[in-house]
Amino acid sequence: MLDLAGVNAGTRVLDVAAGAGGQSLAAARRGAHVLATDISANILEFAALEASRAGLTSIDTQVLDGEHLDVPEQTFDAVISRVGFIYFPDQHKALTDMRRALKPGGRLAGIVYSTADRNGFFSTPVSIIRRRAQLPAPAPGQPGPFSLGAPGVAEQALRDAGFVDVRAVRIPSPVRMASADECVRFERESFGALHQMLAGVSEAEREEAWEEITAALRAYEREDGFHGPCEMIVVAGARG
Repeated sequence: MLDLAGVNAGTRVLDVAAGAGGQSLAAARRGAHVLATDISANILEFAALEASRAGLTSIDTQVLDGEHLDVPEQTFDAVISRVGFIYFPDQHKALTDMRRALKPGGRLAGIVYSTADRNGFFSTPVSIIRRRAQLPAPAPGQPGPFSLGAPGVAEQALRDAGFVDVRAVRIPSPVRMASADECVRFERESFGALHQMLAGVSEAEREEAWEEITAALRAYEREDGFHGPCEMIVVAGARG
């Protein structure tokens, strides 16, 4: 992602939906100046703390909604977003705001999940929770983990927002952990979308869902640990 965005020493980078900021820190280690943004003040406080612990002084944080990027136009050389595009209700608005923030020739690059069948570590919990919570399948165009995963969809979303020189790279990214139990613990702590899907069921039903998820994910355990199927897409484009 950083390579396709052209992140190097002296680059001004806007990180949208930065979360805990791992990619912000990676950009700063290249010598970039980073503005990490997210709608959660708490997660940005954590990102700032991690930057301080790493001795990185070129990262600033700001609470911003990715669909309402209140930043000056044509300010940044690069915009990055790791697993952010997929959750914006209005992806087109978010992408056009990111384009507006870029200088002419500046580049956007983001990471999204590919299709559900190639991301069993995540699609398995989603399908179990959807069934237990009696949730309908997402309609085309709705936000969700796999909303930009079908061939050509992410690229077209960037083109529709005015980006040029659009390209996409699919990268096998297996989730490797000690066990299925560890993967479930990680997902329970980190994947807010799963908790939102479970909001309408009782506490007992939630625990039953997580038990079923754990049992299902054990299919991906091997002698050397858990290998959850995952494929990511890095999609990038330039402001003309």
